[in-house]
Amino acid sequence: MAKKPKKQQQSGGTPATVALTAAGVDFTVHAYDHDPSHPSYGEEAAEAMGVSPDRVFKTLVADVDGALVVGVVPVAGSLDLKALAAAVGGKRAAMADPALAERTTGYVRGGISPLGQRKRLPTVLDDSAEGHPTICVSAGRRGLEVELAPTDLAELTNAVTAPIGRG
Repeated sequence: MAKKPKKQQQSGGTPATVALTAAGVDFTVHAYDHDPSHPSYGEEAAEAMGVSPDRVFKTLVADVDGALVVGVVPVAGSLDLKALAAAVGGKRAAMADPALAERTTGYVRGGISPLGQRKRLPTVLDDSAEGHPTICVSAGRRGLEVELAPTDLAELTNAVTAPIGRG
């Protein structure tokens, strides 16, 4: 994990930013005005931050053989459910019920972060993240992203890295 001599403090932080600060990793928070009428939370984030959509990752919760699993994939693509199931040794996967995903993670849809979840879920990070020095993921609410090294994200979430995204 990339250590930072001075931890970035943020008053009123989300569980994700609190977890990052506690871990002492280098990260940057990006805030933008969320437009509820935008058709895609992730694409809105990329546009608002001026960041390539292949560096902005969305956090999706799926049900793999009866257990919730988090898939983190670029916003420009989609989650390959079969690949996600295979990455965690499962057979079948389907998107989780949104209300269950919100209750389990403690975040609202469109703001689910892979970090600081209420209940830590098995996480799979798309292997395309490894091609970037930093990526952006939700910081725990709509209109707030956190940028960090993919290696730090993988370490903090105990993520498996696998090709789970479809372009």
